This record gives sequence, structure tokens and C-alpha cells, in this order.
Amino acid sequence: MKASLRILIIGQNGQLAQALQSRLADTAELIVRGSGQLDLTRPDDLRSAIPLLGPDLIINAAAHTAVDRAESEPELAFAINATAPGILAETAVTLGVPLIHYSTDYVFDGYKREPYTEEDIPNPLSVYGRSKLAGEEAIRRAAGQHLILRTSWVYSTHGRNFLLTMQRLLQEKPNLQVVADQVGAPTWAATIAESTAKLIERWRVGQPGAWGTYHLTARGETSWYGFAQAIGEHLVEQQKPCAVIDPIPSSAYPTPAHRPLNSRLDCTRLLQEWKVSQPNWRIALHQCLAGQT
Repeated sequence: MKASLRILIIGQNGQLAQALQSRLADTAELIVRGSGQLDLTRPDDLRSAIPLLGPDLIINAAAHTAVDRAESEPELAFAINATAPGILAETAVTLGVPLIHYSTDYVFDGYKREPYTEEDIPNPLSVYGRSKLAGEEAIRRAAGQHLILRTSWVYSTHGRNFLLTMQRLLQEKPNLQVVADQVGAPTWAATIAESTAKLIERWRVGQPGAWGTYHLTARGETSWYGFAQAIGEHLVEQQKPCAVIDPIPSSAYPTPAHRPLNSRLDCTRLLQEWKVSQPNWRIALHQCLAGQT
């Protein structure tokens, strides 16, 4: 496909930004801007710099994702996760281009027993969750063409994430305790990038679904303990050291930020509106790990 579409990707070295660059490089002209080139904490810079880049589509893959650290630096978290997305949305409206933005399962409190739908009322438990929800609200207020894609438990072979942390700790320690009462869907960054590419393609060919907020995670569910077990199984298959993993409740592993016990997101609406589906989390994890070895 001719690279005629100019896509501005905000975020450069994060796991999702890298996955997007890899997936979209052959389908569009990518303009990639990291924090050193486009500071999300400087609204005036965003307003002046982005129009000069002339994008046909803006993808915001940048965020303050240090959940626990956000509790002690709320102003920074809100500047990056709330104020900046609002400015991006306003700028997108001015330019007449769509915005794709990624949000999180942490906008919910986790008290619901079933998977959350887009119609459920958010009630975040943490500064991180509140800042991401504020970013969603700012984008909606701008009232332009946008996709807010809520995802969960993102991992890849780059950056800092649960997969890489577990691979290291499982080989370093004889025993490891992992929380077993928080349930969600581990989602490979490449899965999100692939789904994003499909959404862009449907828009390009004039067959988009409704703009708005959607849930985008891998299918299936597990706990952090179950996720760790799956990672450990791969280490054993590779004949590498692997700790004995013991399940513990969240109460036994207190953290500065409160996390939802139920992070399951219902992705039915994305399939119905945009005809985009995701693989089961185990299949995606296997594909990710196969590319690592």
C-alpha cells in the first residue's frame, strides 16, 4: 500500500509506541515524536508544534503509566494523562483529523462481578486511574472524531512490564509470591497495534464504525498468578530456571495505589461496530514468547 497517510505517533520508546511503529511503518508515513521532541507537559508547545507536522491522523501512545509513583506525583500524572489528551483532541478538531487514544481498565473500581462494558460508570481507585479518566473526558468534550481504546495489563518484549519482570524474577529466585485475586486479560502490545491498524484501514476505506470509546483487550481472563504461571511454563519448556510460584491475595502485597480486583473488559462493541476482534491471551503470549527466542 502506498504510504500516503501521514500518522503522527506521540510516544517513541514505550512498548505500545514501538509496536505501533513496527506495525504501521509499511502502511503510512509515520511522524514519531517522543518526550524529547514533544513535551506533553507544555500545552502551548503541543498547540503550536502539531499543526506544523501536518498529520492526517494523530495517535497518542504516550502516558504516565507508573501507577504507584502517580500517587506521589499527581500533578505530573494529570498533566500527561488528562490535560495533554484534551489539547491533542482540540488540536485534532482544529486540523479536521481523527485522534486515537489509549486508556485503561483502571478507570473502573473492579467491584462488578461481570466484565465491564463501555456503558458502565467509571470509578477509579487510584491517581493513575483518575488521571486517565480525566483524559477520556477531555477528549469527549472536544467533540471531534476519536477512538478511546481501553486496554489492560499491557506487555511486550520491550520496556518495563509484568512479562519481563517475571522472566527475570522467576530465574533469580527459588520461590515467588504473586497476587491471585486480581483478574483481567494480559494484552500484548502487538495485539493492540494490529487492532489499531485494522481500525485505521476501515476508516481509510470509508467503512468506519461509530467514533467513541471501546474496550480492546485479549480474549479470555486470568489472574496475575495465572499470568506468571504461563510465563513460568515457557521458561521450563526452554529448560531455564523457574521459581516455585505461590498465590497470595492483594492484601498480602500492599501497594501505594489501589488496583481493581476485576479488570475484565467486554470487547463486544468493538467487534460489532468495527469488525475487529482479538486473540486469546494465551495464544498472543505464545506468539510473543516465540518471537523472543
